[in-house]
Amino acid sequence: MRRAGIYVTTALALCMLSGCIIAFSAVEGDFERILTVNGPVELDVTTGSGSIEVMEGGSGEVWIQATIKARSDSRASAEEKLEYLLSNPPIEQNGNRISIGRIEEKRYRNNVSISFKIVTPYDTRLESRNGSGSQKVLGIRGPVNAATGSGSISMKRIAGDVDAATGSGSINVDSVDGQTHLRTGSGSIKAERISGSVKANTGSGSITVKQTDSTLGPQRRVEAGTGSGSISVEGVTGYLKAGTGSGGITASGNPADDWSIGTSSGNVTLRISPDASFDLRIRTASGRINVDHPVTIRGSVGRRSLNGTVRGGGSVVDVHTSSGSITIH
Repeated sequence: MRRAGIYVTTALALCMLSGCIIAFSAVEGDFERILTVNGPVELDVTTGSGSIEVMEGGSGEVWIQATIKARSDSRASAEEKLEYLLSNPPIEQNGNRISIGRIEEKRYRNNVSISFKIVTPYDTRLESRNGSGSQKVLGIRGPVNAATGSGSISMKRIAGDVDAATGSGSINVDSVDGQTHLRTGSGSIKAERISGSVKANTGSGSITVKQTDSTLGPQRRVEAGTGSGSISVEGVTGYLKAGTGSGGITASGNPADDWSIGTSSGNVTLRISPDASFDLRIRTASGRINVDHPVTIRGSVGRRSLNGTVRGGGSVVDVHTSSGSITIH
């Protein structure tokens, strides 16, 4: 074990005529561990407060660095908490299963923040949770399941499935080969170079999804929803459902499966493959309709609605907005 020392980071004494009041103090320190593994790693990381970073390293070992910040409370002083955690690092290993961050002694859990940096072999499955703090995952096989109560989440080059959730904060994922499920109570979502299906939801914020070419084709699905914010989806080859309470929607691809797109307030712009065949249903309460594809009309034509088929018909493209224009290129 290596210690960087124990440092008092805050100490304030405020003396007044009526007496002397001592404010809470904080101390911090760190430790490192190197664990030996001999196969696929199952990694579980948790912290009540603090960031989590996991990245790909060489095979055969897991390197862990932890930075601890502790404050005093009625159960234990900051120094007692730090000394306990440095002497008893919250790490458990059972073969290739590694658990990091669980503090067994209750009196040392409160008013403690631990941030982890972990380097692990590529062939790692990850479960990570923190109450408050950011998460960053880079270059492992996965799958990855990450959750934080408040903080941003970013991932890149994940070969397996990704499930990421935050109560408040942005989510950014790039280059995922598996299925992707992303959700935040408040914040933007960006998912780029995704090979599998995508499901993204935010209470408030924009959503951007870019799918790559994949042999999955029409088997891939995209579902994107936001209470308030714009939605942009590219490279769709299968099912699409996109909805926002307030904001514009743009989407491009080939509707080999049904598309359902709606906004209460905002414009909708679709760019569909020039040789695509599909059924078309459009309606807007207030706005213009413009379709560049050849449409065979079904029923009557209205200023605010259009029903028909394109190149003989196929999957249904259903588009609606309460206030805004609809354009299909």
